[in-house]
Amino acid sequence: MKTRKEYGKKQDLALSMWVKLARAYTTFSKKSLENIRSFNLTEPQFSVLESLGHLGPMTIGSLCTKQLVSGGNMTLVVDNLEKEGLAQRVYNKEDRRKITIQLTTKGQKLFEEIFSEHAKHIEKLASVLTEKEQEELARLLKKLGCGLSGTK
Repeated sequence: MKTRKEYGKKQDLALSMWVKLARAYTTFSKKSLENIRSFNLTEPQFSVLESLGHLGPMTIGSLCTKQLVSGGNMTLVVDNLEKEGLAQRVYNKEDRRKITIQLTTKGQKLFEEIFSEHAKHIEKLASVLTEKEQEELARLLKKLGCGLSGTK
């Protein structure tokens, strides 16, 4: 959708890029979420399973950093994963304030069953772009994200 008002060449270009980025993200995210829901998981639950499945046990603080969510939110997600028998809290013997979250055997099995299916789904979604285009888009998005956050 073209705006009726023009703001200048650079601003119009930036606004156009932002709208396209936001719409593409929303569409991709909705289609990804449909797949995640087919596993009877919420997006945050899937994200925690994915993080623990790929990176191994970690603290709630580390999970919050990975998922970009608050501690209270993550505590609830972990509580629900524990109720389902998919994750567990492991208390440090020297300092019980230090709690590590890890997948249970059931959680690890579920991760192994569903993640490859989800990866195939993401591959299918991304297939509207060639492999070269996917690499270029990934490079540009990383440049944009790092540039905005001040990281490299």
